[in-house]
Amino acid sequence: MKAKKSIAASLALGLAAVAAPAQTQLFSDLVGPGSVGSVKAGGALQVPFIIWGGDMATFYANGGLKTKQGTIFQKQGLNLNLTPGDDFIQQVRDYRSGKSPFLRGTFRMIGQASEVIGSDPRTKGVVILQMTWSAGDHMIAREGIKRVTDLKGKTVAVQQGGPHIGMLDDVLKAAQLGWDDIEVKFFDALTGPGSPVEAFRNDPSISACFAVTPDMFGLCTDLNSVGTGAEGTVKGAHVLVSTAELSRSIADVYVCRKDFYDANRPLVRKFVAGYLKASEELVDKRAAHDAGTRDQDYIDLLNQTVQIYTEAVLPNADEAHGLLLDCTFAGYPGNVSFFEKQGNLHGFEAFQTAALELATSRGYAKQKMGLFPSGMNYKSPEFLDYLTKTEMELGERFRAEAVLSEIEELSSGGLLDDRTILSFTINFNPNQTEFSAVRYAAEFTRVIEMADKFGNAVVAIRGHSDPSKTLIDLIKAGNAKGTLRRTGTQGNYRYSLNGRVLDLNDTSRLVDAIEAGDFDGVEDYNPRRTMQAALNLSRNRAGAVKKSVTEYAKAQGITMDLSQMQPQGVGIAEPFIAKPRSMDEAKQNMRVEFRLIRVSAEVTQESDFDF
Repeated sequence: MKAKKSIAASLALGLAAVAAPAQTQLFSDLVGPGSVGSVKAGGALQVPFIIWGGDMATFYANGGLKTKQGTIFQKQGLNLNLTPGDDFIQQVRDYRSGKSPFLRGTFRMIGQASEVIGSDPRTKGVVILQMTWSAGDHMIAREGIKRVTDLKGKTVAVQQGGPHIGMLDDVLKAAQLGWDDIEVKFFDALTGPGSPVEAFRNDPSISACFAVTPDMFGLCTDLNSVGTGAEGTVKGAHVLVSTAELSRSIADVYVCRKDFYDANRPLVRKFVAGYLKASEELVDKRAAHDAGTRDQDYIDLLNQTVQIYTEAVLPNADEAHGLLLDCTFAGYPGNVSFFEKQGNLHGFEAFQTAALELATSRGYAKQKMGLFPSGMNYKSPEFLDYLTKTEMELGERFRAEAVLSEIEELSSGGLLDDRTILSFTINFNPNQTEFSAVRYAAEFTRVIEMADKFGNAVVAIRGHSDPSKTLIDLIKAGNAKGTLRRTGTQGNYRYSLNGRVLDLNDTSRLVDAIEAGDFDGVEDYNPRRTMQAALNLSRNRAGAVKKSVTEYAKAQGITMDLSQMQPQGVGIAEPFIAKPRSMDEAKQNMRVEFRLIRVSAEVTQESDFDF
């Protein structure tokens, strides 16, 4: 997270929920009765905005709340009146009545309203634009909750109907948990009084809550720190999951009424193209601002955003810059990928399926009523001759050598667990180096989906070997060399190395002793060589698993970023059972472990857009 502080989506996205604890309500009951009206012809079109960095591109393109001369939207022939839309229920009422032909929200929020807007042919929703991905939303947990799987049986606080409902759903799916595995408490507000964050501070029975960036800083200082209890932080509070890594969870979109879209396609295309043009210019201006360049247009936008959102929400221009840093623009490449790329696990069809399933399963809708993709021709001159950042070449997101170096440093420093978001393992037979998709399809699918959703995290594929052969060679070499002494009786032997007690369950010390040469020099028994062979085997296994996963993904029509998956050989260093007494116990050590790891920004490649 680059922003020191931002009001990242102080978007009280406005669903009027009952105070916690509360059951989900049908969205139709929240909106209430009302008739479908026609969109008023002539005059300025009403376009809603919410408190989020992605909407700053709309301000920039429009020159403010009303379209100004010389702006991107004005040059496109548009006349818009931007209006607050943080009350999402009121947005839907205005959309239904014809006051505005547009809805503005996250895809999963639109999904919650899908039954209401889909119940009349005129108001069926056409998703016309993906604006951004969030990097400024976080799940904060108490001390003792180390992994997402630790949430089972715990209480989680979340805003009812807001953007974090979808994020929670993604987190649970990644951990292979269901909503019934946790207790959920719903709250009206996203931030401030009546919010999950306030409840987390005051109620120790709440194990985790969702927070936007400024609240996250208040609870635990930053993404990688733990609250001490000082200066308002909560002792032991830490970020369990963040959209800084879970980067393809919260997708912000614009939706248009189908009747208006069908009658005004050229106008809607100009709106989409204008927004994409604004986002192109803003990613450059934002980067230049970070580098110390003072661009007056950018400064004016920051100050204008403070005025629009008010100082109570966004105190100053630095906060507005931080708000913009909390979002990742999709841009033209992202929209082409979102709407057209086959097999895109974070594309329109995948999001629609997840959004409608969430809406019906959580009780926001009784039946699934789908949305329409825009169907725009992105190869038309309106886009290709107008925009400048249209390249679709997908580069590697991570610098492979830097990632592997960081993972190894974390491992040696004992910090890998602190950076691990999720982990699971697959086991294999002795000397196995081939991993069939037929046998491991479920595990491979989980890895592929996890890597896609957590686009800014790394999947470490860590091969492990059983230490039994190394232990045998160590004992025999030590006995032959005279450096190892054994006392006691069979089944209760005790060992000492050079006069110091040696616990065969202390793998770390055994490895250190082997590397120090304490068992070298015995021709027939060479634990150093055996340990190296185990390390090589574990590396080969990790590499073979990566190859099998990528081939499986390719067969499914899914493109993966190979730099995101880093194979690592661990050898015998981290056995489940340090001194196996049977083949069944030894097989528990023969495993490949998948760890989803939060890595530093320094090992990632910078990119204008995420697609």
